[in-house]
Amino acid sequence: LPLLHWLQEEIGTVDDAAVPAIAKALNLSRADVHGVVTFYHDFRRVPAGRRVVKLCLAESCQARGGAAMEAAAAKRLGVAMGGTRRDGQVTLEPVYCLGLCAVGPNALVDGRPVARIDAAALERIAQEVSA
Repeated sequence: LPLLHWLQEEIGTVDDAAVPAIAKALNLSRADVHGVVTFYHDFRRVPAGRRVVKLCLAESCQARGGAAMEAAAAKRLGVAMGGTRRDGQVTLEPVYCLGLCAVGPNALVDGRPVARIDAAALERIAQEVSA
C-alpha cells in the first residue's frame, strides 16, 4: 500500500502498465497487485481532472437530500458521477461517508470538506472548480 500511495501521489495514477513492475518489485503476483488497486476506490487507473469533487452518497447524506444534490452536481458540473469532464477540468466521484453525518449532505472539494450542501453551496463549488 505505501508504494501504491507514493506512485499515485507522484504520477497521479496507478496505471495498469505499472502493475507488472510493482508486482515484481514486491515479489507478488500481478493479480495480487491488481486486486489491491481495484479494491480501494482512491487508487486511480486513469488520471483525474484538475479539480476533484467527491459527493457523499451514504445513507445519512441521502436522507438529507443527497440524491437531489448528486443530480444537480452532475448537471451543473457537466459530468456524470464517476466521470471526468471532457475538458479535463473536473472529476465528480462518489464517496461513502465522510463522517460528517449530522451536517449532510457533504462533499470533498479537492480534499477540503464542505458540509450542508444545498443549491447555493453547489453553485459556489461549481464556480470554484470551473475557474
